[in-house]
Amino acid sequence: MRDLEATSGAEAESQGGSRRRAVTLPSEPDAARSPGGCLVEEAPSPLWSSGVSPLLLARYYLPRGHVVSRGNTCVLLRDGVEAYPAMLEAIRGARRYIRLETYMFITDAVGELFGQALAEAAERGVHVKVLYDAVGSWTSRRGFFEALRQRGVDIRLFKPFSLSRGWRHLVRRDHRKILVVDGEVAFTGGVNISAHWAPEGQGGGWRDDVLRIEGPAVHALERRFLATWRLMFQDRFHRWTQGLHRWRRRPVGRGHVGVAVLSSRRGIHRAYLHAIQRARRSVLIAAAYFVPDRRLVAVLRDAARRGVEVRLLLNARSDHPLLEFVSRTFYEKLLGAGVRIFEWQRGVLHAKTAVVDGAWGTVGSFNLERLSLAFNHEVNAVFADPRLGRRLEESFREDCTGCREVTLAEFRRRPLWRKLLERILVSLRERL
Repeated sequence: MRDLEATSGAEAESQGGSRRRAVTLPSEPDAARSPGGCLVEEAPSPLWSSGVSPLLLARYYLPRGHVVSRGNTCVLLRDGVEAYPAMLEAIRGARRYIRLETYMFITDAVGELFGQALAEAAERGVHVKVLYDAVGSWTSRRGFFEALRQRGVDIRLFKPFSLSRGWRHLVRRDHRKILVVDGEVAFTGGVNISAHWAPEGQGGGWRDDVLRIEGPAVHALERRFLATWRLMFQDRFHRWTQGLHRWRRRPVGRGHVGVAVLSSRRGIHRAYLHAIQRARRSVLIAAAYFVPDRRLVAVLRDAARRGVEVRLLLNARSDHPLLEFVSRTFYEKLLGAGVRIFEWQRGVLHAKTAVVDGAWGTVGSFNLERLSLAFNHEVNAVFADPRLGRRLEESFREDCTGCREVTLAEFRRRPLWRKLLERILVSLRERL
């Protein structure tokens, strides 16, 4: 893991500019095929200028009722190779407290690395709270977590297995990924604590995104963590005393990115629908698990039919193989409307990100499938900023260059057994 520790995080996105609104008409991308069949292209011209007001963008792309905190600085981190060093650096620099919430805390090389950093922080007097999910971390060694407790880390299990409480208790999982340090810096996205996200050769090399945030949105992410902790453990007195202390140290906004932290499943879904309906140039979605409801399918098709570039980046081979076939039951409808679908070939795609018009974007834990929408505790950071949006769009288009694009003609020629399996899965899904 030495290479993982030594790798530096991405540089901060430069912010600033006037508050004038300026619109540039989109231009057609220059596209070409490489000899290997990969798509190589330049990103279209920006639809919004870099100086447009974040509040204006938020009002345009976000539904009413979503609270947008202004004055944030955000950095997009790709994969564990950028996210883990930045997270470890924040943990090692903590002075007062650390809050970590994760679905998977696996006792492999990466888990050991984070466990050591958390324990060292607790031993130097930092108050460390960790919440990990029972299902996501079921393969981990109990002795590892007990050793952390003995070193001063307050680490607890979210909803241990209990069949006596019914199936809803079992399926409602904590799928959030939040790290908050000293109320000054926070991380959220799709990366768990596991070697799956370590670079290839040291781990699985899974593809994912994390947003590093400084500013008022840090406080919003911390409140989500504390709400889950209070729900599980009723730690009210400590919450009140710590809450008063944090209000005196509330982060000061120094950036220019407007961020809404969404933890309502319906709210995140509604934000997706609203942004896609508002799209004027492009809708780019990377989805690790893609089992959309009828409304999402409808807005994607409508956007493509009105001339918006709509692209989906999905898994060619998922870590949940059955989901591959379920996802493909939606391909024909989407391809027939002009939606372009790219399948990730290099290992596992685990990202849950989207960017619309290069200005609105979201990074978080929410999957476009039924469990996330109906059961799981999720959190997404939704931002409105042309610079950060451009960075996310460039990252998405870079990923597409190494993917296989699925065409309608090719998809219709798939083997008969695949068609039969898809029909069975569609029938089962409609009955659930």
